[in-house]
Amino acid sequence: MNSPLNTPTPQFGTAEYVGKPGGDHCYFCHTPIGSTYYRVKDVMTCPSCADKVRSTAGADTHAAFVRAALYGAGAAILGMVLYATFEIATGIIIGYLSLAVGWLVGKAMITGSKGTGGRRYQILAVVLTYAAVSTAAIPVWIHYAGEHRQSRPAAHHTQTEESSDNGDDLEGSAPPQQRPSPMMAVATLVALGLASPFLELSSEPVGGAIGLLILFVGMRFAWRFTAQRAPTVNGPFENTPQLSG
Repeated sequence: MNSPLNTPTPQFGTAEYVGKPGGDHCYFCHTPIGSTYYRVKDVMTCPSCADKVRSTAGADTHAAFVRAALYGAGAAILGMVLYATFEIATGIIIGYLSLAVGWLVGKAMITGSKGTGGRRYQILAVVLTYAAVSTAAIPVWIHYAGEHRQSRPAAHHTQTEESSDNGDDLEGSAPPQQRPSPMMAVATLVALGLASPFLELSSEPVGGAIGLLILFVGMRFAWRFTAQRAPTVNGPFENTPQLSG
């Protein structure tokens, strides 16, 4: 037997009657309305079904938020990889991919939470979308740095030989340079990646501004996707019987 909450979506454009015309019935369980009733999405419900809607539809629990965070993080990583892969493969920077990343993160989070949304979901979705798009610059930088390093092996070899020939003269003249620790290097790279949408403004003001605008729209997608979706339950209202003329 189907649950009362698994009924088709109400057709608000047309009137729907259950039972004999003129009688008030609960939209979900079809039982006659007593002295009080509630409204869910503008349809009349009995107090029992109203309580079920409150307790089961879009319940914001810790488990739901954790699932949404995990799904969203996975979608953000996938979006970052796809964004960077496209740019590396084509050499073209398309800011409109930010829209796809925002949709992907929002869809994943609402799927993980099983339809639950709310302000904390929206904030996390926006943060994940921005992080995915901005840090996509990191693998692109690493790729081009590797290509640049491979394109100058001969010059590097020549410089190494000259340094070896003059090693005795230069020994002790300059202190050795200390390389940053791996953790510091990673932290610096991540920080630059997160700031990359704004760093582009200095090199390409027009393109950078357009990219930021599109990124904002993508973040807006994620924000709207993860908004509160639980139906609003209004009431109780008194069910005043209609007097027959």
